[in-house]
Amino acid sequence: MIFEGVLKSGDALQEAALGEALGMSRTPVREAIKRIESEGLAVSEGRFIRVRRLPLSEVEEIFFLRLELEPFAARSAVRLPPAQIDAMEARVRALMTIDPGVDDMQWQTDKDFHNMLAQETGNRTLIDTIEALHRRTCVFDHSQVPDRFLRGANEHLVILDAIRTGDAHAVEQALIVHLENARDAVLERMRELPDLGEQELGRQ
Repeated sequence: MIFEGVLKSGDALQEAALGEALGMSRTPVREAIKRIESEGLAVSEGRFIRVRRLPLSEVEEIFFLRLELEPFAARSAVRLPPAQIDAMEARVRALMTIDPGVDDMQWQTDKDFHNMLAQETGNRTLIDTIEALHRRTCVFDHSQVPDRFLRGANEHLVILDAIRTGDAHAVEQALIVHLENARDAVLERMRELPDLGEQELGRQ
């Protein structure tokens, strides 16, 4: 719901209301809220836990880390089986033909794409760290930076083509371009939002 924009920055995560909306008891909802908070997507404000709006400085830090870790990890993607590369390309191309706002297909495809690039390292800590960093910036999806949707998908295709060539350096450079473009689009969007500074939405 956060990734799809149903829950927006500053919205309170209320167990009863969410449980009713999801048809679940309060216990699993409470656990989910705790996990969301631990992942940096929500923050306690008095009696409430609210969807967090990342400050600009933190987004810069996250992308700094992603640019250090992901291109290095992606060099190993040249070992991916051709069938897996083809399957991911098919998903990306299918995504480009539909409305990305229909469901979470855009978020899921993007997550799986970046996870795939790191998986051949065999380094579980590195893979989990990359996934966690990616998750914290995915609130800036097609709904927040719509111009990045098709551009980002095309950049994914360029990366996949580089993987097919077996050129690890080309994969690394293509991913750097992709991440830098994503970073710049997100930061530009954040500067357009009201009351940014170092404040989080909902904190008055």
